[in-house]
Amino acid sequence: MTKTIMLIHGAWLNSKSWENWKARYEAAGYSVVAPDWPYDEGEPADLRAHPRPELVHSGPKEIVGHYAHEIEKLSDAPILIGHSAGGVWVQHLLDRGYGAAGVAIDPAPTPGVGLGPHAVVSALPVLGDPFSGGKAVQMTKDFFGKRFANALPEDLKSDHYDRYIVPTAGKVYWDGVLHGGAGAIKWDSDHRAPLLLIAGGEDLIADASMTHAIYEKQKKAASATEYKLYADRSHWTCIEPGWEAVADFALDWAVRNARTRQST
Repeated sequence: MTKTIMLIHGAWLNSKSWENWKARYEAAGYSVVAPDWPYDEGEPADLRAHPRPELVHSGPKEIVGHYAHEIEKLSDAPILIGHSAGGVWVQHLLDRGYGAAGVAIDPAPTPGVGLGPHAVVSALPVLGDPFSGGKAVQMTKDFFGKRFANALPEDLKSDHYDRYIVPTAGKVYWDGVLHGGAGAIKWDSDHRAPLLLIAGGEDLIADASMTHAIYEKQKKAASATEYKLYADRSHWTCIEPGWEAVADFALDWAVRNARTRQST
């Protein structure tokens, strides 16, 4: 059984967002890697002040290819756990035969599945600018507090923004929402590893209904597929108070359902 976990962050974040999960899983005896997206490594405050020019070239295809390369460096097929756009990357990686099991938490719009109303509204600050596809886009504190971390206690919102939020490439939105992302996913796959989809009932970025629609597609695969709803949690579910229960459920499910060898 694999003892390796790869954590895959979403847009507006980097690997620092996984600091609590990484420490918790390592304390449980797992080897945990949390690679950044290309050009996302560093302290969030520094990245907000000085976004890397190369960031604008990172779209879904480039990012999924980057994670495939990172997986190929490992000696063991890992459990893949991704949040938001990271949950989309997990689905693509599983579709390509990577991973022993996958967990997609609050997955962003996924090719072949319609956008939920919250996902549409939340994408407008990026897609409303016709030139944002060639920019590194910044999230405002107001947007973070009202939509990204709406269930987070008010007295924590500013500190969480400062600690974790980074710019993201507009290309991720334009390619992901309008141009087919990293390609089509074979829903009735006979080789995809088991997949858990986790949704938040208070998520104003990736609607729970959208996650359930992804589940309805993914359950056509031959391997185990499950949907879990946390009714009172937001898109910030991996960091807001109570994150431990989400982390423990995700890992327990993945360990119980993981396949013992990687298919090719």
